[in-house]
Order: sequence, then C-alpha cells, then structure tokens
Amino acid sequence: MQSSNNSYDDTSKRGWFTRFLDGVEWLGNLLPHPITLFAMFCVFIIIASGIAAYFGVSAIDPRDGETVIEAVSLMTAEGVQKMVTNLVTNFTGFTPLGTVLVALLGVGVAERSGLISAAMRGLVMKAPPQLITVTVVFAGVISNTASELGYVVLVPLAAMIFYGLGRHPLAGLAAAFAGVSAGYSANLLIGTVDPLLSGITAEAARIIDPEYSVGAEANWYFMMVSTFLIAILGALITDKIVEPKLGKYNDEEASIDLSDQSSMDPLSKQEKKGLIYAGISVLIISAILALTVVPEWGILRHPETGEVKGSPFLKGVVVYIFFFFAIPGFVYGRVVETMKNDRDVIDAMSHSMSTMGMYIVLVFFAAQFVNFFKWTNFGTIFAINGAEFLTNMGLTGPLLFVFFIMICGFVNLMLGSASAQWAITAPIFVPMLMLVGYAPEVIQAAYRIGDSVTNVITPMMSYFGLILAVAARYKKDLGIGTLIAMMLPYSIIFFIGWTILFFIWVFALGMPVGPEAPTYYTP
Repeated sequence: MQSSNNSYDDTSKRGWFTRFLDGVEWLGNLLPHPITLFAMFCVFIIIASGIAAYFGVSAIDPRDGETVIEAVSLMTAEGVQKMVTNLVTNFTGFTPLGTVLVALLGVGVAERSGLISAAMRGLVMKAPPQLITVTVVFAGVISNTASELGYVVLVPLAAMIFYGLGRHPLAGLAAAFAGVSAGYSANLLIGTVDPLLSGITAEAARIIDPEYSVGAEANWYFMMVSTFLIAILGALITDKIVEPKLGKYNDEEASIDLSDQSSMDPLSKQEKKGLIYAGISVLIISAILALTVVPEWGILRHPETGEVKGSPFLKGVVVYIFFFFAIPGFVYGRVVETMKNDRDVIDAMSHSMSTMGMYIVLVFFAAQFVNFFKWTNFGTIFAINGAEFLTNMGLTGPLLFVFFIMICGFVNLMLGSASAQWAITAPIFVPMLMLVGYAPEVIQAAYRIGDSVTNVITPMMSYFGLILAVAARYKKDLGIGTLIAMMLPYSIIFFIGWTILFFIWVFALGMPVGPEAPTYYTP
C-alpha cells in the first residue's frame, strides 16, 4: 500500500482541514435543490416586497437626483394579476433559454457522431510525454465548448493515460478536472455557457439601462488569453505540487481491474479520416462566414453603420455555434458511419434536448425570480444604495473587483450551477457596479473567474459525485476530503493568477474583454 507520508489522507497533516471541509460539506447539504431554492426565493421576494413597500423603502435615482424609486409590492391585487398573466411569458422570454437550446442542438450532433470524443483523444494521446500534463489541462479547457462533455469523457480518459504512462492516475484526473471545471470559463471558442451567462447579464443590466444588450462574445478575448494561463498553471500545479504529494501509485489501491485499457486505444484510420474531413468542413464554414463579416460589404455587418459592433453577426453568434458543431459533426459521422442520414441527425438533436429537462425546469423558476425581482425595484434600490456605500468607502476603483471575485467564489461553494448563481447575484451586482462606472461585460468577466476557480472544491458542483466515483476506482478508500484537498491548490493558485491577469488585461493594458466590449459604463 502507498505510504502515508505520500498521501493526502495523512490525518496528522490534514486533520484540521478535513474537519473544515466536513463542515463545508454539512452546510452545503443543508441547502435544498437549486430548483427548490429558486421557488423559495420567489416566495421570499413576494413577501419582502410587501414589507418593503409598507415601510416605504426607496432610493433617489442618481441619473437626475430627483426621481424617487420606491419598492413595489407584489402582495397586492395588481401584483398578483401581473404574476399570473406573465408566468408563461417570463419563462418563454427568458433570454438564456433559447440561446442555450439552439447551441446544444449543434453540439448534440457533434457529440453523438463521436467527433468531440475523437478530437479530444487525438489531442491528448498524441502529445509528447513531456507535454502530456499541459495538453490534458488544455484539452479540459477546450472541452467546455461542448458544455459538460469533458467531465464524462476527458476526466476518466486522463486518469487512464497517466496510469498507462506509469504516472499516478489521480494526478491525471486532477489535471483534467482542473481544466474542465476550475478553468470552466476559459476557452478559445465561444461555447454554450457564453450565451447563457450573457443573457442573464443583459437582463440584469436592463434594470439600469432598458436598452442594454450583452452578446455571447462579450468575454471572448479575455477567455482566449485565459485558456493559456490556465493550461500553464494547471500543468505546473500538477507536476510540482499534486503528483509529488500523491507519490508513487500502487495497483493494490484500485477498486477495479486496471488491466483493461481499451478506452486508450489510438484513433483508427477511419476516425483520423473523419477528423480530416470534419476539419475541412470547418474551414469551408469559416471562409463563408468571413465573407459575410470581413469585407465592408459583408451582409452580416451592421446595416446602418457598416461596423461589426451591434451587427447581425454578433447578435446571432449562437446560430454560428450551431452550424460549427452540427455540420462538422455530421460530416464526421458520415465518414465513420455513425451517422448515415437525416434521421440520425434528428435523433442526435433529440437526445441532446432530452438531457436538458432539469435545466428547463430550473429556467422556469429562475425566470420567475428574475422578473419578480425586477418588478419590485429591489435591484435598482440595492444597486443605488450599494453604489453609494462603495463610494463612501472609497471602493470605486479596480480593487473592488478583487472582493467581487472572492464573493463569487464563495457563493459558488454553496450554489454550484453557474447559471443559477448568476441569475441570483447578477440583478444585484451588475446594476451596482454599473452605477459605480463599470460595463456589464467587464463585470461578467470578473464573475466568471470566481465562478470557475472554486468549482473543483465544492460538493455542490453537479459533476462532483461523478469525479469522486472515477477517483474511487484508483483509490478504493478515497473520501470527499481527499479529493477536495487534492484540488485545493488549483483553486488557490488559479484565483491568484487569473485575478492578476484580469487586472493586467483590463486595467494595465486597457484591453477589451471581448469584441467591441467597453470597460466603463456611463449612464
């Protein structure tokens, strides 16, 4: 068996930390399901609105210094009528719902055909041994383009690859998990999480500016740069901290037979051919898209200004996500014979939609909460008072983003869903920081750092149980404290490094976080 000097489960070294984690786990388990939580928030908002209106809670609109914004009660006949008549439209008009479902239609085709799985296997397994760690983390970050596929495919695959190379399998698991989860918001491409979060941000921004819009590409530049930072930091943490601490692996610790390495089979000739043809289709799509945007006469430029800003291209970016996954996915499927006709494509899309049942139910209650919150004027009142508090405290400069990122990371420990957390916090923080002078796009970029870095150390993250089960294959007595302690260095170092990058990129270099994305907001 592995020596206790080389293991995370040495009680003398981590006893106090394990007790702390047990407390976090206990507190987290007290929280109800996120759907139930949103339903409770709706009830709370209704009751709170009545109390606030009764006591005359209000704020002075800083835009003119005269208008009084008062809390509106939903516990009146008019309030009840508004809730009843808008229940359906609150749901169907919730911005993230349609964009996410459309994007996943395309992702479903690429996933079902085997394109995404083959691409990740080819990326990781062909890397030189000395670059395997950074490649695994990088592949984890890239996998986020296809939603949560990295959790299901890449994390188990990385553990097997490390084991096959004679390295500790849990180190491979940790590296992949860090890229997929702690680096969740970073990516070279726009993924399904981008339209989801931008839709919530736009809804929150409209509390202050009813015409404000936030595109799915809002954080693209910053997230592209972040991809390389996360890959490098993740590799260094794995090689210099995590794997040395784990020590040499002993097969007797496993709870399964490790002789079967079938999932590590290299790509077949047919799969390689499929990837080539899929790559060609991507180039063709890119060329066609470029013709509609790059030339001054491009039909997807803004019809009045001729610019890319505010153009149909940026407003409809989710459509391009759909095509960039669906068409190469079908091409790959035809070559490897996993897809033969339109029925197979339809089945793939139907399957991707069938996995969204929980999300759709969550959105129903989240949409009610967001609209109830907006109708009560709570968001505006909290934002004005919060902005005044920050101003009085002198926290109006860039330093306030450090505290904002920390708050987001802490909330994420208790509410692991990125969309659920942002739906709750965005109506408060986005208007508040807008009134201090920062654009919603920058606020969202900062939120995504905090939301990502603590994913790997919270049992509330939806895939934490899956990761724990995979890890237990290689260490039969592994507990939740062991896994969290193993992943804690990633959270700490990613938080520090990513926050520094944010300040350098946004404030030191003055670079936009995305195409045409402003840094500052002027009412």
